[in-house]
This record gives sequence, structure tokens and C-alpha cells, in this order.
Amino acid sequence: MKMTTQELANRYFDLFQQRQVAEIYQSLYSADIICTEPEHALSMGVPTITRGIEAVLAKSKARQEIIAEVHSFFCSEPVVGGNYFSLAMGRDMTLKTGQRLQVAEIAVFGVKDDKIISETFFY
Repeated sequence: MKMTTQELANRYFDLFQQRQVAEIYQSLYSADIICTEPEHALSMGVPTITRGIEAVLAKSKARQEIIAEVHSFFCSEPVVGGNYFSLAMGRDMTLKTGQRLQVAEIAVFGVKDDKIISETFFY
């Protein structure tokens, strides 16, 4: 059964609240996903463009490996417009270096054929 953008956004939100990120990637993302990060991400060693689910999974895994502890996280209810939805999200975490970091961002997702085909982060 085909999901609307609103239904897919709601499913993303529900899974994120449960910290089921692997399930999000597995069930909601297109194999041809394109992820865009802001230019200043390069200074943190994060590429500005990542193409394909395998590369996105590798980037996510690399990010998780530098985190020692997540103290809290949040995700707003999704806002849907046409084939896009957005969320405000963030984390308070301590990195393995000992640095405590609070990150807040806006994520915009493009949807086509029941899958997330693009994600763009603003932080």
C-alpha cells in the first residue's frame, strides 16, 4: 500500500522517537538517496554531498563511532509541503574526546514513490 508524504513523515517521526535509525534507513530511504550537508560540515570531516544508501550508512556509522554518550535528543513533529517534509532535531552528547556538544538542525526530506530520495541538513 502506497504511503502519502504525511504518512511517511509520521513513520519517520515515530521511528526516530524510538531511536530506530537503522529501521528508518532500511524501510524509508531510497537506494539512490542524496544527502546534502552545509559547507561548514567539511571542517568537521563530513562531506557536503553523499550519494547512495551505502555511503549514507557509512557516514552515519562514522558519526556514531565518535559519540561516547547521548544525554538527550529531540525531534519536532513533521511539517509537510507537497513531496517534502521537514523536522527540527538535535542532540546533547559527549564525544569520545570528552567534548560535550549540543547540535540543533533542520532536516528537509524529499519523497518519491514511498521513499526518501533526498535529505538536506541545515545547522
